[in-house]
Amino acid sequence: MPEAKLGVIGGSGLYEIDGLSNVKEVKVKTPFGDPSDAIVLGDLGKTRLAFLPRHGRGHRIMPTELPVRANIWALKSLGVEWIISVNAVGSLQEDIRPLDLVIPDQIIDRTKSRVSTFFGEGIVGHVTFADPFCPVLSRILYQMASHRDLKDRVRKVHPKGTYLVMEGPQFSTRAESNLYRSWGASVVGMTAIPEAKLAREAEICYAAIACVTDYDCWHEVHESVSIEMVISNLKKTLESAREVIKKASAQLPKQRDCGCATALKDAIITSRELIPPKRKEELSLLIGKYLK
Repeated sequence: MPEAKLGVIGGSGLYEIDGLSNVKEVKVKTPFGDPSDAIVLGDLGKTRLAFLPRHGRGHRIMPTELPVRANIWALKSLGVEWIISVNAVGSLQEDIRPLDLVIPDQIIDRTKSRVSTFFGEGIVGHVTFADPFCPVLSRILYQMASHRDLKDRVRKVHPKGTYLVMEGPQFSTRAESNLYRSWGASVVGMTAIPEAKLAREAEICYAAIACVTDYDCWHEVHESVSIEMVISNLKKTLESAREVIKKASAQLPKQRDCGCATALKDAIITSRELIPPKRKEELSLLIGKYLK
């Protein structure tokens, strides 16, 4: 039975959500293995929330190894319709400074070794992905991040930007960093893909709070990125991200009218009678309503 409307995926440094009541922990089994960790369910104000630490508590899983299909499936199975993702990123532009927040509206996928679809093995689906982040949820995040209560915590909130997702786990070379800048990318990180793609296939509204920790390595004045710098700056932005999540949770519409909610409606290309029964069963959570 559905238990949560809002899902939060916490990135580096965000391993729990404060202020939850009626808390319980659930372990969800999926056709794609176990999620990164147990999911914590709790009430944040009047909103039931499902929190999942992306890298596992204790930060055990590197970006390439993340069980993203299991993570998104588990949240979907709990009734989640909205996902707020918290991501540590490096800035690729002078005016996006460390400790800023960015609410990205576009993605460039530079990953190499990740499964980014629930489909395959006898069933083909093509979802629209021109606008990879939900515009409704992104707008709410920007408005809440710009709230007067946060003006002393956040230097600047950027309402849009292009998030370039690299494979990792190594940080960028200077040549790569400058190449990404020449493309017009705003920030660089390692985790929004394949989350955003899989959330779209699962018909979940997905948006991100990108916490800027450094200037990557392109900047000639600032020192090159180090893990110590990332963690130090990330800690300073996480309290703001938590407050944005708290405020946004109270602003979610009761009904969804964006394209995310019906992304699979015309996406399944395979003739229904040719879809293997095993795949129908495995994907019933996603496609069952379209096969009746």
